[in-house]
Amino acid sequence: MTYEVAVRAEATLGEGPTWDAAAGRLIWIDILGSRVHTYDPATGARTVRVTEQHVGAAKPRVGGGLVLNLRDGVGLVDPDGEFRWLHREPVPGRRANDAAVAPDGALWVGTMRYDEAACGGTLSRITGDGSVQLVLDDVAVSNGTGWSPDGRLMYYIDSPTRRIDVFEYADGRVSKRRRFAEVEAGAGFPDGLTVDADGCVWVALWGGSAVRRYTPDGELERVVSLPVPLVTACAFGGADLTDLYVTTARVGLNSPHPVAGSLLVVPGAGKGLAQPAFDG
Repeated sequence: MTYEVAVRAEATLGEGPTWDAAAGRLIWIDILGSRVHTYDPATGARTVRVTEQHVGAAKPRVGGGLVLNLRDGVGLVDPDGEFRWLHREPVPGRRANDAAVAPDGALWVGTMRYDEAACGGTLSRITGDGSVQLVLDDVAVSNGTGWSPDGRLMYYIDSPTRRIDVFEYADGRVSKRRRFAEVEAGAGFPDGLTVDADGCVWVALWGGSAVRRYTPDGELERVVSLPVPLVTACAFGGADLTDLYVTTARVGLNSPHPVAGSLLVVPGAGKGLAQPAFDG
C-alpha cells in the first residue's frame, strides 16, 4: 500500500482523524498547536479553528457543530461557531488526549499528564447532558479507543504499556479487560486506533513509522510503512469509507521528514465503519 499527502502541513502533534459523514469532511487536530482542522477531499476545501487551549480531540455532534476534548474539560462548538463548556475540570499539569464516540452517542475522553507520569491520566464517559462517569483513573497516556462492528467489544490503548486491550462492552459499561495484542519493543508505541468493517483493528505506531492491522483474533495481518516516525492516529474516510487517513507529528524531531506533521492518506486501504456523532 502506498500513501499520498492529503494535506501538507507542519502540525506539531497532528492527531485524531475523524470522518464527519454529515458534512463530507475529515476533522483532525494539532494538539500542541491548539488547532482544529477540516478537509473536504472532494473539493480540497480546508478550514482551521484556533482553540484557546491544547485540544486532544474534536468530534462531530448530532445536529452540527463539534465537541472538543480540551485541556480543562469538554466543550461544545455550536453550528454558528459559538463555544461553551459542557464539563470543566481543570487539573494542574494535565491535558486532554484522544477521545471517541461510542455507539450510544456518548463521548469517551482521555487525559494524560504533560510529563506522562504513570497513573496521571484518566478515561471517562460523558453524555450529552454533561454527566460524567470516571471509568479508569490509573492510566499514563490515554489513547486509541474504538468499538467492534457489533458494538460488543471496546478496544483501548494506554500507550506506555505497549498493549492494545479489549473490554466487553454493554449499555455504556465495560468489563473483563484483557490483552488483545502487544507491540514489541523497538517497533514503537501504540497510539490511535480505528476498527474496520471486518472487525480488524488498525493501530498507529508512535516511533514506529507504520500503521498495523490486527485481525479480530489479535494476529498481526498487515503493516503499512510510512516515511515519518511519529505516526499518531488513523481513521477511514471518504464517501465510501475506503481511504485510510493518517495523522503525523514532528514534535521533538531534529530533522523532520518533509511530510512530518501532514495528514496522509492510503487510498483503498479497506472498508471502514460509519462513526456516530456525539449526542449532545
